[in-house]
Amino acid sequence: MLSERAKAVAEKASNLYKTTLREELERTHFGAYVCIEPASGEYFLGRSFDEAANAAMDAYPDRSTHTLRIGHAAALHLGVLVQ
Repeated sequence: MLSERAKAVAEKASNLYKTTLREELERTHFGAYVCIEPASGEYFLGRSFDEAANAAMDAYPDRSTHTLRIGHAAALHLGVLVQ
């Protein structure tokens, strides 16, 4: 379960993505990952979740960030495919 602070960070970062980043990033980096530090609005791109998140943590080690997969509803898919 997410804390209220984590929910607030995720909401602010998601809103920044939707209002200022989505159009350009989906055109230029579809399928990559973006980690957003919502207080500054700065974002970090990566080919993997870890690459984007680690770049953000290196730049802002004491701040919370939120990572999204560009052009997808979820950053990660966890589960089992049953055939």
